[in-house]
Amino acid sequence: MPKFSANLSMLFTEVDFLDRFAKAAGNDFTAVEYMFPYDWPAEQLQELLQQNNQQQVLFNLPVDKWAEGVRGLACIPGRGQEFQENVGRGLAYAGALKCPKVNCLVGLTPQDADPDKVRMTLVENLRFAADEFAKQGITLLVEALNSRDIPGFHLVGSKESVDLITEVDRPNIKFQYDIYHMQRMEGELIGTINGLKESIGHIQLADNPGRHEPGSGEINFANLFKAIDGSGYDGWIGCEYIPAAGTEAGLGWLSDYR
Repeated sequence: MPKFSANLSMLFTEVDFLDRFAKAAGNDFTAVEYMFPYDWPAEQLQELLQQNNQQQVLFNLPVDKWAEGVRGLACIPGRGQEFQENVGRGLAYAGALKCPKVNCLVGLTPQDADPDKVRMTLVENLRFAADEFAKQGITLLVEALNSRDIPGFHLVGSKESVDLITEVDRPNIKFQYDIYHMQRMEGELIGTINGLKESIGHIQLADNPGRHEPGSGEINFANLFKAIDGSGYDGWIGCEYIPAAGTEAGLGWLSDYR
């Protein structure tokens, strides 16, 4: 049976961020994830987790200037010092929140850069991050996004992401498999998940088109969840979708899995 975490960057946005923990708990979510924790003191977030009997299962490394279109630094030559500082920030929050996994958004492919240098930069940065997180027993994730929603993102497919993980060659780096992004890019969800099951460290979901809740689009989630269970994946599945008509109004799909 799959287990679901509430992505508080996407769900319960009807209330302020800090109030979303209680909203999630009131709807029986015992685990939460979200994009970035860095606007709030880690101690405040940890207190909310304790108050609501929840665990933090995921967040992203810092991405400064997100609102200006930045989507990460890992693949950008000449930004290694900034990337390492962001790893330090992420590591501090992961330790305080007892978060076992942190995702690295690798960034947009820099224009006019030497592809070999971009690759070398990315591999070196991920090795550094994985080694730092390994000191606290934390798994580093990398995620592929779809190029239709995020033109220019450096990782857009599952195979190239797993090839990258193989090249980085660290035991604590895994692939974050986002069902929505991979449906947009390549389909073949069940076959892909089964083929990559040893490399997948976290799963997120949304239906397509629209990135709304399961049942709103074309994906057969009942069959997909059976396949995920059959693959042996026993981690959390993050509900990273945009509610079509309000968060609580759209949670009915969960009733079959609780």
